[in-house]
Amino acid sequence: MITIVGAGLGGLTLAKVLERHGVEAAVYDLDVSPHARHQGGMLDMHKESGQMALRAAGLFESFERHVLEGGDATRVLDKQATVLLDRAGNGERPEIERGVLRDLLLHSLPEGIVRWGSRVVGVRPVDGGHELTFEDGRREVTELLVGADGAWSRVRPLLSADQPGYLGLSFVEIRIPDAVARYPHLAEVCGNGMLFALDDERGILAHREPGDEICAYVALKKPADWATGEISRDELAGYFADWHPDLRAIVAESEGALVPRPIYALPVGHRWARKPGVTLIGDAAHLMSPFAGEGANLAMQDGAELAQAIIEHPGDVEAALGIYEAAMFPRARAAAADSTANLVELFKPNGARRLADLFQSFAAG
Repeated sequence: MITIVGAGLGGLTLAKVLERHGVEAAVYDLDVSPHARHQGGMLDMHKESGQMALRAAGLFESFERHVLEGGDATRVLDKQATVLLDRAGNGERPEIERGVLRDLLLHSLPEGIVRWGSRVVGVRPVDGGHELTFEDGRREVTELLVGADGAWSRVRPLLSADQPGYLGLSFVEIRIPDAVARYPHLAEVCGNGMLFALDDERGILAHREPGDEICAYVALKKPADWATGEISRDELAGYFADWHPDLRAIVAESEGALVPRPIYALPVGHRWARKPGVTLIGDAAHLMSPFAGEGANLAMQDGAELAQAIIEHPGDVEAALGIYEAAMFPRARAAAADSTANLVELFKPNGARRLADLFQSFAAG
């Protein structure tokens, strides 16, 4: 039995590719149900990673039916709403809502593979593999354990003493429902896809979602515990007092909860020595900031490639894990280095110009 801890995109991709090839796996997740928590905003699927994983899972055509048309468009503005870049989408990195993508994977799996309400509180090596202890007192032993359990992984300490560190930047998630009907001008400012409004070492990052909702992140350099206290919409808007009224309005007209999201990352190049019967995928292996756009894509690629290695080496778990990790470590290091460098560049005083130049260099290359 292969045990996967975590029913995120990486863990579900791993389970799905294995299931397609007749390999049994069980997925344990701490949530009590698939929709116990909001799954987040939009994701762009990259051809060499996320799209590859969807093809390996046999779900690419289903994925295409859920893509947000034009959602890969990009706008870059400075604080006076000067447009430095306005690029229509070209379909190379199609956008899909994270929750929709997760449901696509979940619904493709047979009933019972995902065991909800299974919070892992302890893991230890035992003869024959690893023993998991669950919050309700259950214990199970598995021959192959995969930690797909995110930033604060319970499985990671079996392999590495490293923990995520705060990067000095916090997001606060805000939302504007029915933006096109109620605030057409703000919808126009945001465009059909992603808006980056950057300046003064801060930013407002917004994205159009299905149903014409705008999801935005106020990004500020603050202590790690800043956004976990009581903050108000007025306080958030105050940080942008000298910005263009259209940009301030994205904050002021938002509704609902203010959701803090401090940005953490594992060290660039995080890796571990091979240990029998256990490995990590996704954020558990290589948590990074969102500024390379690689997190979900790499998690899905990890899942697909680990599954393929297991399928191609029946009866030889260690060979499969070694092959998977040998490919995963360098690609994760490169993406983490890019995300770290981009965070620094985007949150300098002239971040919008730096980002526009970066996008234009990609186009030229």
